[in-house]
Amino acid sequence: MRKRSRKAAIRLSMESPLVGISEQSRGLPPGTPIYIGDREPTQAKLSIYVFDEASWHLECPATVAALLDLIDPDKVNWINVNGLTGGAVERLCERLGVHPIAVADVLNTQHRPKVEQYDDYLFMITKMLSPREDGSVEYEQVSFIVKPHLVVTIQETPGDCFGLIRERIETGAGRVRRKDSAYLAYGLFDLIVDNYFSVVEGIGDRLERYELEAARPADATEFMTGLQGLKSELLRLRRAIWPVRDSVAVLMRLESSAIPPDLIPFLRDLHENLIQVIEALETYRENGASILEIYLSSVSNRMNEVMKVLTIISTIFIPLTFLAGVYGMNFHYMPELAQPWAYPALWAVMVAIAGGMILYFKRKHWF
Repeated sequence: MRKRSRKAAIRLSMESPLVGISEQSRGLPPGTPIYIGDREPTQAKLSIYVFDEASWHLECPATVAALLDLIDPDKVNWINVNGLTGGAVERLCERLGVHPIAVADVLNTQHRPKVEQYDDYLFMITKMLSPREDGSVEYEQVSFIVKPHLVVTIQETPGDCFGLIRERIETGAGRVRRKDSAYLAYGLFDLIVDNYFSVVEGIGDRLERYELEAARPADATEFMTGLQGLKSELLRLRRAIWPVRDSVAVLMRLESSAIPPDLIPFLRDLHENLIQVIEALETYRENGASILEIYLSSVSNRMNEVMKVLTIISTIFIPLTFLAGVYGMNFHYMPELAQPWAYPALWAVMVAIAGGMILYFKRKHWF
């Protein structure tokens, strides 16, 4: 990959995924491997688990050639690639006979999750989600290549949610060591979906905090900014997870030797889990809209209270201002001006008018 093209793709994809894709692919043949993403890509690191029911071992070779030499066709092999630069992804996919279009999709981290069936392998793209310390969500694309006795996972950066599968391989717990590569791919996919629940629950906890302070937020600007950001996050989550559900539905209907019949119940359960996640997302989206309505209603009510008080005060002072204006005119011959009782009488009339109006407003329950 050319360094200049990679940086341009990163910059363009940060502005808009579609802009980055269209600008970088303009004039290039279909299937040209160019990195497109919203982060600086990392150098690819390789690892391989080779296991069966009786044994397992882990290797981290430095080159693709050394990695391929470790594949045992009589056992299940799990190749994991962390990072997309250095040419390792392209060389590995070429040696495994992966279609160039699929390789280009691996390097395009803005790609929509999908499932495609080729002659001797399945190709899948999904999104792995993980919560950040500030409460936001980190999105990472994970690509799967599933062959008989072989599963390849390709990630953008080191770090994932596959620790439980590694532990099961090393300890022999569960079914992984007794099953084939299709079950291994399902187990990895299932851990990604399980992680969706923790991410969505974190979003729900943040929404509850906004709901508690919706009527009287401490900082209105910070409240609105945070709530709008949370609603945008929910929309992005929906766009990421909804195609994953469609991908699992495709796997359930796929007539392929890569999907054994005994895996269908597990895929059905995975599909149901994704439906639960999506339903939770839809509920939280509605809650976000409700919280915004509650906040706007409270702001409107407070404004109405203020306007009501100001209106009452203005109404009370209108007749008082009229009397003050009449006796403030500079006419010499005004009969009351010469009387000693005129000033206190005017005050008495003004107080009586104000008091009468206040009693009338209270009787009408206007305040």
